[in-house]
Amino acid sequence: MSAPRRRIADPMLVAIALALSLFGIAMVYSAGQTDVPTVVAKLYRQQIAWFVIGLGAAYAVSRASVRFLDWVTVPAYAASVFLLFLLLFVGAGAGTAASTKSWLAIGGVRLGQPSELAKIAVVLMLARVLAARREAPRSLLDLWQPALAVFVPWALIMRQPDLGTGIVFVGIFFAMLFWAGASWQLLVLVASPVVSLILAFSTGLWGAWFLVLIALVLWYKPYLVEGVAVVLANVVTGVVAPVLWDRLNPYQQKRLLVFLDPSTDPQASGYHVIQSQVAIGSGGWLGKGFTLGTQKRLAFLPAQHTDFIFPVVGEELGFLGVTIALSLFLFLLLRSVRIAARSPDPFPSLVAFGLASAWFVHILVNVGMTLNLMPITGIPLPFFSYGGSFMLMCWLSVGMLTRISSEGRGPADMLVI
Repeated sequence: MSAPRRRIADPMLVAIALALSLFGIAMVYSAGQTDVPTVVAKLYRQQIAWFVIGLGAAYAVSRASVRFLDWVTVPAYAASVFLLFLLLFVGAGAGTAASTKSWLAIGGVRLGQPSELAKIAVVLMLARVLAARREAPRSLLDLWQPALAVFVPWALIMRQPDLGTGIVFVGIFFAMLFWAGASWQLLVLVASPVVSLILAFSTGLWGAWFLVLIALVLWYKPYLVEGVAVVLANVVTGVVAPVLWDRLNPYQQKRLLVFLDPSTDPQASGYHVIQSQVAIGSGGWLGKGFTLGTQKRLAFLPAQHTDFIFPVVGEELGFLGVTIALSLFLFLLLRSVRIAARSPDPFPSLVAFGLASAWFVHILVNVGMTLNLMPITGIPLPFFSYGGSFMLMCWLSVGMLTRISSEGRGPADMLVI
């Protein structure tokens, strides 16, 4: 009798990820084709190598059971926290993030960004903590364990400092709380101090928000101590906002001001977003042609192989290319959420949704900052931006999702390999 043939549990998910990866490698290659050759011209080879490594890692993870993922959660989380702590002493910067301590380097050789693997570890730990609960979080006190699981690595990452990755961790936290059944009112109460901090630049807006918050507290009726704590936290953040603004470095202040009006500093802080908008806008419907983008070839577009690779798509492939890329991302997210919804157990369901939420935040912030819909934070685009550890993280996520899909309920699409 012949041996049973191995199958892919979710061929559609794998096909979408493959399409995105090949699309991204092509754009990394194009980003290196400039009128004056640079080291970027050969980086696509390393991206291909990391793509192959990612495929192998995804296959290995897809052969493990969900029970194994549960078992490895605590060791993976502990190792991630240790590496993030180690970066505070031996971390190195690179490229546009030369002032950070995000890369683990030995002997001057950068090995990768532990924060990328920490995203997966945090998703696993949050899923384990939330799945252990018999009911959805109903009060702020119920959130102390999941909040602690995210806060420790988040605080270490913000010390590097890496605001973009910090935003991803916050997005994962709120998304997984939502999937675990937390009410939107509770999520708003948790996020309210940050909202107060943002709106504090306008007394009128902050005052209107504070009235809305009071109404929400009276409606949701949390414990008295929790309600008072939320209100006081909003008052404190509103009061200290001007102090925090004054303590920001000048370049950080300019980045926020440029978000409101890029023309205030067109030669420095506003340069990135202006060139990005020019590149995307000049692409038209069909683009200027693969490798033929003028903004890219003249190197006017900064970080065009990493954080600002999306404008390369817009300039060279136009509206059609952007639509294809965003459609692939949409299918990837929808497929991931479908896997989460089909999973019969809380832990794998939360893991699947957490991985999807990490991708969603990356896509939202990266595309948003290239269009000046969000401040520039330095965050890569999944499967597109050059980066070995990020490509590995994306394919590890695909491997986990295919494993979770294979153990989900209902008829699964199968493909012989």
